[in-house]
Amino acid sequence: MKKDRNRNPETQYPSKILSFRPQINKKEIKITDEIVNTWQDIVNTIAEIMNVPSALIMKIDEPYIEVFSSSESSKNPYKAGDREYLAGLYCERVIKKRNKLLVPNALKDKEWDKNPDIESGMISYLGFPLLWPDGEVFGTICMLDSKENKYEKRYEKLMARFKEFVEAHLFLLYKNLANRKNLENILDNLSEGIIAHDMERRILFFNRAAEKTTGYFREDVLGRDCHEAFGGPFCGSRCSFKEGPPDSLDRLSYPLNILTKRGEPKRIEMTVNGRTDEAGRFVGIIASFRDVTDLIGLKIQLGDLKGFAGIIGHDPKMLQVYKQIRDMSTNDYPVHITGETGTGKELVAHAIHDESRRGEDPFVPVNCAALPEGTLESELFGHVKGAFTGAVRDKKGRFELADNGTLLLDEVADLPKPMQAKLLRFLQDGTFERVGDEKTTSVDVRLISATNRDLKREMERDNFREDLYYRINVVPIHLPPLRKRKNDIPFLLEHFINEASEDGQQTPGLSKEAVALMKDYPWPGNVRELQSAIRFALVKSRGRIIQPYDLPVELKKWQNEQSSRGPSRKLDWDSVRAALARSGGNKAKAARLLGVGRATLYRFLADF
Repeated sequence: MKKDRNRNPETQYPSKILSFRPQINKKEIKITDEIVNTWQDIVNTIAEIMNVPSALIMKIDEPYIEVFSSSESSKNPYKAGDREYLAGLYCERVIKKRNKLLVPNALKDKEWDKNPDIESGMISYLGFPLLWPDGEVFGTICMLDSKENKYEKRYEKLMARFKEFVEAHLFLLYKNLANRKNLENILDNLSEGIIAHDMERRILFFNRAAEKTTGYFREDVLGRDCHEAFGGPFCGSRCSFKEGPPDSLDRLSYPLNILTKRGEPKRIEMTVNGRTDEAGRFVGIIASFRDVTDLIGLKIQLGDLKGFAGIIGHDPKMLQVYKQIRDMSTNDYPVHITGETGTGKELVAHAIHDESRRGEDPFVPVNCAALPEGTLESELFGHVKGAFTGAVRDKKGRFELADNGTLLLDEVADLPKPMQAKLLRFLQDGTFERVGDEKTTSVDVRLISATNRDLKREMERDNFREDLYYRINVVPIHLPPLRKRKNDIPFLLEHFINEASEDGQQTPGLSKEAVALMKDYPWPGNVRELQSAIRFALVKSRGRIIQPYDLPVELKKWQNEQSSRGPSRKLDWDSVRAALARSGGNKAKAARLLGVGRATLYRFLADF
């Protein structure tokens, strides 16, 4: 290449000083409106200063060349967007030689006899190549005249300066894309899944870890609405864009249960952050997520959990409940929860709701036993104004209030037979009518039911419909009584004391004797009774260590009754396990080592 004699030796084009050479597809580079406007000002300035009809910035698109920016002159035959075959044009020489070209009068040079520019009346030309930072040719910057023009040296120098200015823009565009590509490459190699979308929920980025976790390929989702790409909001009811784009978004973190493309349930931990542009305007979100399915499953399998979804306990029976809650998080099947009063049926129902994709939508509990039979239909399904005496306005029922969320029918065994028929209809087609209304209403509600009674026995007594039973009992979950999981009592005590501490009720803790009594007590009221006992003891102990005499009278009465029956050997799991180990699993021998009868040991083991 010939040396450009008119270039300032102390000045280097950006394309010569950039050291990195990432793999960049130039077609991905979008020239911003701001740069387009600046380039338009440049060609207008060139045409005005040089007093020529045409000043152009050309962009190569082989075998064509396109007018990208054209000076605004009435005598300029070229318009932005014009395309011409490159062959035979002045610009072809500039691009091939990658150097400036000066043609004072093409009519005096036979080389240009077939140049289409002459047909347009442009017989003189001065042009410079425009180069990307990696050395590839972007196009040219040039000026043309309809008369002979030798273009003074000062004009060549000025054109060289404009060339540098335009190449500086190309440098920035190239660098921005290179930085974005480098960032995308980094994000693509993270172990966490990354997804980003704009204000219209169009997915802009989806890395390899996201593909692996979800089973969707980036080709499946890029450029598509997030809600359409995944068959619904990826974040379920927690989606911040479900009602349209918000004005801004602060950092959000939450667990999420999803279904992969193959229908496999997975649990992820999600973190969502808002994205802003250079001006600080909110333009979308970027979210990272980590697959913790195996981790949670392993902890449940190993019993390495003190609690799950707000439920306290790590007894094997509770670990099985946790697993069932997880299994129910990715579907909407009806769940029926059984267990004695106070075992936490509503807590489990709430956990199923929170873990599901409906978690941010309403959770509406209804105690069927607490509602009078005369108002039960109105409470569940609502009524219209004038439907009955006192119906002075329209009122939504619990089913409508729970739309898109979850409805818990607690004590479902107390539903009257007529109401059971209406509930059955809703479960069949998801519709109902408000009291006094002819219009059919449709809602999307997940139904969970609970009871402390045996529904099969109620069916035998003709108190509960058999067809309804099979509709609500799709997935049964049974909660064990507290006396069947006594090893959870210390964890529950710690939890209730911490709760009380947050409310200002301080205590140094419980004495060993108080804990032993509470572990031995059968707790007919289960966890609810235990919570009440702790609250009672906190008030009575007045900041002291809680002793047995600080506990409710029921516990002391039970302790006295046990003492009146004569001395007995108290069993605990650690001593039983040690005795079984010493006896090689022989229960009779273990009972002798423990100093109790075999029946006592058998009863103890049955409780576990």
